[in-house]
Amino acid sequence: RFEREARMLAALNHPNIASIFGIERVGDHNFLVMELVDGETLAERIKRGPIPLAEALAYSRQILEALEGAHEKGVIHRDLKPANIKITSDGVVKVLDFGLAKADAEVTPSDLSHSPTITVDHTRSGVILGTAAYMSPEQARGKVDDKRTDIWAFGCVLYEMLTGRLAFPGETVSDTIAAILHHEPDWNLLPAATPPSI
Repeated sequence: RFEREARMLAALNHPNIASIFGIERVGDHNFLVMELVDGETLAERIKRGPIPLAEALAYSRQILEALEGAHEKGVIHRDLKPANIKITSDGVVKVLDFGLAKADAEVTPSDLSHSPTITVDHTRSGVILGTAAYMSPEQARGKVDDKRTDIWAFGCVLYEMLTGRLAFPGETVSDTIAAILHHEPDWNLLPAATPPSI
């Protein structure tokens, strides 16, 4: 499955998606050779504070173009979050880790925006895949997901760009999932000048 997904992802040729150049194997380990994207992650940029509306919309357009390009090829990211989005010094957005879930053992429970991606068999109903703070309700319930999962996660990312805060905060992963299933984001945190269409 790794090789099949990697070949499909390598076929994605989009200026806003980090390219995959090859699949390699060393001993029992498979790995991907990916484009090196210089710059900071969107998560690093958000740590400095909310992003002004015009800048956030410029990034958003590129993120959405990447998602649209992938969705047209039948690829769903399933783990869109600021840590998987890079911004080059020229302001070009590159979405990383398309469709490839991975766990990061160095994440602390206090930083749920970087919490591990659950990597159980995501081809079945009844399992959860994604990073808690950006999961759609379908993901949080372990239901089958589709491209709307990425659109939900994009909404969470846009909210975070504009407010500097998670749309669905929680002290634990369980609290975060409960917030997604039962609460709305705090819309009052959006800047006053945010157009209603946003």
